[in-house]
Amino acid sequence: MFNIAVFSTKPYDRQFLTQYSADNLNFTFLDSRLDETTVQLAKDHDAICIFVNDEVNRAVIDQLFSFNINTIALRCAGFNNVDADYAKQKGITICRVPEYSPEAVAEHTIGLMLTLSRKFHKAYNRVREDNFSLDGLLGFNLHNKTVGIIGTGHIGMATLRILKGFGCKLICNDPIKNTEVESLGGGYVDFETLLRQSDIVSLHCPLTPDSYHMINHDSILMMKKGAMLINTSRGGLIDSQAVLQALKTQHLGYLGIDVYELESDLFFENLSNEIIQDDVFARLLTFPNVVITGHQGFFTEEALTVIAKTTVHSLEQLLSNKVINQNLLL
Repeated sequence: MFNIAVFSTKPYDRQFLTQYSADNLNFTFLDSRLDETTVQLAKDHDAICIFVNDEVNRAVIDQLFSFNINTIALRCAGFNNVDADYAKQKGITICRVPEYSPEAVAEHTIGLMLTLSRKFHKAYNRVREDNFSLDGLLGFNLHNKTVGIIGTGHIGMATLRILKGFGCKLICNDPIKNTEVESLGGGYVDFETLLRQSDIVSLHCPLTPDSYHMINHDSILMMKKGAMLINTSRGGLIDSQAVLQALKTQHLGYLGIDVYELESDLFFENLSNEIIQDDVFARLLTFPNVVITGHQGFFTEEALTVIAKTTVHSLEQLLSNKVINQNLLL
């Protein structure tokens, strides 16, 4: 029997991991987020399972190494919160879920676009107050709009396919080109050209040192005045201060985000009875042309099923010293 400490546990994690667990795996579900102050909870376990806001830096890795833990399972695709190189130096194997449901995030992306373009969020509140006036709800068609997709991996391509159905003009930017883009009527352009030509810019790339704050003061000025910016990837891709300023000057017309660069102190928790201390985030919430969701793009039954099955399979294979698909490893 192998014991796995599962950090940042929510009810749905318990439900799906338990439902698809293997007979030789015993999960310890922990509410705590993993960091230097909570890593002691991993002691006496054979592996840990973490999520997007758990912090696995050198200090945490040193502690895990001292506990003889040599397996880390990420129940997500992104791994910018893990010092993967240092973990490998310590002989720690890291697995992840590189693809769970690209359509889940892609459909959420389109939902943000439609909510902003047709003001669904404002209309919903009006109707609940018996206000059926259309004044102030004038929207615009996605049809014939130029949408720039930054990152044409699984999620970017799923988003592209949906937008093709809307009749959008599609341009993309990615150092690794996907041949399917052309078959969908799209094409690749450089980063600056994409920003200058797009009515809507949607981010679907990983967070790396090179992509950190790729949307900043200078890049926003390259965008069309009144353009829409969507981010369902990683919060650190956007300089929040720069976006806030662009919204205030009305250079940026719309913002839809499911991620935020300082989300670890906010998302996945009920803070309805507390005062939000992040002034930038609090200010963003006041804009009528901003829609924020709390990192729920992945949150569908189909996606959680794949995440649980893949995580369980990887843990079972690694802890039993069996062969594992290399695509699941960092």
